[in-house]
Amino acid sequence: MPKFVFAYHGGEMPETEAEGARVMADWMAWFEGLGSAVVEGGNPVGPSSTVQSDGSVTCDGGSNPLSGYSLISADSIEQATIIAQGCPILKAKGSVEIAQAIDM
Repeated sequence: MPKFVFAYHGGEMPETEAEGARVMADWMAWFEGLGSAVVEGGNPVGPSSTVQSDGSVTCDGGSNPLSGYSLISADSIEQATIIAQGCPILKAKGSVEIAQAIDM
């Protein structure tokens, strides 16, 4: 079955410890609901740098910095898109970029 990288962008940080616990519970419930489709739950990511083809480096994460990732199996990109529509990051005003991982 094809695998898809879910690249998470943006999303507001929880303002309180209680809100953070609720957000974490939402993520765990979403992953549990996906069951075996979750190949790798992934992780949030920290600050990033971008290296350009000319060798220059920017350390601000670019115009749409990555905030995390997961690896999900689905029959098609259409099914992966439907799965992504339930992602908790959307409630936090973030987005999910979906790309098929090509086996080499």
